[in-house]
Amino acid sequence: MRSTRTVQKILANYEGENPGVKGNLARMLMEGKLGGTGKMIILPVDQGFEHGPARSFAPNPAGYDPHYHYQLAIDAGLNAYAAPLGMLEAGADTFAGQIPTILKMNSANSLMSDTAGKNQAVTASVSDALRLGCAAIGFTIYPGSDMALDMFEEIRELREEAASVGIPSVVWSYPRGEALTKDGETAIDIAAYAAQIAALLGAHVIKIKLSTDHLELAEAKKVYEAQKIDISTQAARVAHCMQAAFGGRRIMVFSGGAKKGEDSVYDDARAIRDGGGNGSIIGRNSFQRSREDALAMLAKLVDIYRGKA
Repeated sequence: MRSTRTVQKILANYEGENPGVKGNLARMLMEGKLGGTGKMIILPVDQGFEHGPARSFAPNPAGYDPHYHYQLAIDAGLNAYAAPLGMLEAGADTFAGQIPTILKMNSANSLMSDTAGKNQAVTASVSDALRLGCAAIGFTIYPGSDMALDMFEEIRELREEAASVGIPSVVWSYPRGEALTKDGETAIDIAAYAAQIAALLGAHVIKIKLSTDHLELAEAKKVYEAQKIDISTQAARVAHCMQAAFGGRRIMVFSGGAKKGEDSVYDDARAIRDGGGNGSIIGRNSFQRSREDALAMLAKLVDIYRGKA
């Protein structure tokens, strides 16, 4: 597989991994319009499980069809497409080999009670990922949840099994649960902690949310203030989270969140770029727009990550 020096430098940071894992990481890094740059844009479509079909796809009804998302990722020149088992199976044959895929292996749903605890069910297997030719598996953890320790143990087992057959792991590290306030879910000290936890669990690619300048933990706040850690801008906070991901030795992408104005999406991407992040994993902000608008927005994001906008 061809690769650039930039990609080779990134792969060199994964010293404990086998050629299969590195090959699949290269497969995603070399794909699409950002191929070879070390930057990535990934389309994730697991929101039907998380939020329900109408909340996810009614704003753009074409999105009810799994083939729509495959084609959107391909035509936009993205690095990869991530979705749960059924979504990938629904287009796996038609689009085989046309876009690297990430099998999202656990999911929550909006039908659980508030007392159920923040957790996700494992809904797929590593053998499914092999059968579908996936470039990676994806898994969500909830640091801050009373169920977090169980989730950490689940991904440890799945990561080991996947890596043994050459498949890397993408970890969605989303702080939430009983130990955190709502503001704490996106606080900078918690975001950096979430990045560190994912890295320590062996994530090959880390996905976190962009953070605010709020500091949640009293003991952490003392250190941030004493050490004068710069958290004044979004780019500075991205840079700090990259520090937490082994000094930038792990690929990290940032989620787009709920649909918002295009200018906000572009501002987020510039902050990720300027802070040294590897890119965006952007779902609702793309597939809830019309195909024409989504392709135009994704093209602009490619230009931003290439330093052209």
